[in-house]
Amino acid sequence: MTELWIGYLIVLLIMFIGMIGNFIPGVPGTSLLLVTGLGHQLYFGQHGGIDWFWIGALAVLTAAAFGLDYLATFIGAKKLGATWKGMLGALLGLFVGLFIPPQPIGLIIGPFIGAMGFEWAFGREAQDSAKAGAGAVIGMLLGAVGSMMCAAAMFGIFAFKAWPNSNVLPPMPIVPIATEPASEPTIEPANPIGVKE
Repeated sequence: MTELWIGYLIVLLIMFIGMIGNFIPGVPGTSLLLVTGLGHQLYFGQHGGIDWFWIGALAVLTAAAFGLDYLATFIGAKKLGATWKGMLGALLGLFVGLFIPPQPIGLIIGPFIGAMGFEWAFGREAQDSAKAGAGAVIGMLLGAVGSMMCAAAMFGIFAFKAWPNSNVLPPMPIVPIATEPASEPTIEPANPIGVKE
């Protein structure tokens, strides 16, 4: 039971890091949650509490998170007039924004400046470039929120279904307990050969 609890807590910790990874580029998000849930299932099998149906549900939520992330980014950028150049600039700006302190502001300013800079560098007006940069940032933030919602659902499913309890463990073998030690047979000494009484 101790091994099951330790495995459960380690997986929850890694899944929590995956949830945070939805907002930090370079850290896997929902895919990390899926891989850790799958690893838990493969290691503990039927005794882990979660079965293959729920691993399938985690896989569906992972696919939904990827879809939401890309769709929200695409719609947000397109609604405000970004082109593929602006999206590329936003991605590069996001990477550079990781290293600009203070950290949360660098992650917002980086994609905006990247998208705006790339749009402007490739011939768009400054006002249109700024609008495209704002669209890229809004789309990325909406995509991150959608991924975070899927990750929270995945975390909740795993935490509830894989909760360690004694019902999922195999029954303990019954060992018979001896109540009284068996008595040793008494052996009577034999008469030596040739000796008469």
